[in-house]
Amino acid sequence: MTAIGIFLFFGALMASLAGITLVWRGTALDRMWTLNPRAHNELAPLGQPMGLLFLSLAVALALAGTGWPKRRRWGWQLAVVIIGTQVLGDVTNIFYGRIIQGVVGVTIAGALLFYVTRPYVRAIFAVKPKPIVHTDDP
Repeated sequence: MTAIGIFLFFGALMASLAGITLVWRGTALDRMWTLNPRAHNELAPLGQPMGLLFLSLAVALALAGTGWPKRRRWGWQLAVVIIGTQVLGDVTNIFYGRIIQGVVGVTIAGALLFYVTRPYVRAIFAVKPKPIVHTDDP
């Protein structure tokens, strides 16, 4: 459970970095794209709008990462939506001919989605009823 919370915050950091470098070009952070030049070549022409989407994703991941360790239902729901979206993106990669990347992504994200949707994990995030307070005031 802790690892998933860490994963969500790590994703928020990575999405922030990508968003910042796409919105504000020419910073020292641009060098990070040497790790994935193909992604940079595909995303750079989209510029600021894509950067803002990455920054929005970073906010969503940070929110999910905040709600996850506190066992908030909304944190679990947001994590499920984010991971489910990742699975769909990986399936799309397969259809675009990025077979290995897509299959690996579907396998990893699918396994993660399978885990977080198990009944025993969902139960941890179940909404607990508020206790009834009885007062004997006349």
